[in-house]
Amino acid sequence: MDATATVTPFSTLIRTASHEQHTEAETSTFMSDLLGGRLGVDAYTRYTEQLWFVYRALEEGAEALSDDPVAGPFIQPELMRSTELERDLAHLRGADWREGVEPLPATAAYAARVAECARTWPAGYIAHHYTRYLGDLSGGQIIRDKAEKTWGFERKGDGVRFYVFEEITNPAAFKRGYRELLDAVNADDLEKQRIIEECKRAFALNTAVFRELGEVFPLSA
Repeated sequence: MDATATVTPFSTLIRTASHEQHTEAETSTFMSDLLGGRLGVDAYTRYTEQLWFVYRALEEGAEALSDDPVAGPFIQPELMRSTELERDLAHLRGADWREGVEPLPATAAYAARVAECARTWPAGYIAHHYTRYLGDLSGGQIIRDKAEKTWGFERKGDGVRFYVFEEITNPAAFKRGYRELLDAVNADDLEKQRIIEECKRAFALNTAVFRELGEVFPLSA
């Protein structure tokens, strides 16, 4: 048996194994154009709409998993984002924002996979939980900063509340604790490998959403 497999923390394994997919998602054309200020607030709004569908799937599945021996420790109320997303969308689109909001095909596929894992495979749900929330606490803060500067949102106010974790006063400490949860996950080595593969799939599903958003908002030549 490979000795390193027994000593490398799972949080390290999952991060390094999914690094390529993570980078591909972060450097997508749509996200590069959005963060570069080359797209309008309408593109940011459409992106926020897509997030709502994904987080609704994540968080509707969370309550039933709160007592699950595998996924339960990860279900933490201070992470929940749906309410903040709805406040942002009300600010961006108006009080009747739900009318006409639709997932792109890639978003629908992403949300369906999250819901399926929540329903049938708690360990797989962790992969989606990890890729979303740890990303929000890290790279998400770059998006918030850019959005505030590009479209004039009030700092940590309406329009960017999704990225503001009011109940997490020390994000660095919280992320450390989260990684400790990953390291202690109630799964054998085979199941951990399956979680890693699902993590890669989560990033691929996210990248597909960016690809479709890029088709909706192409930069004019």
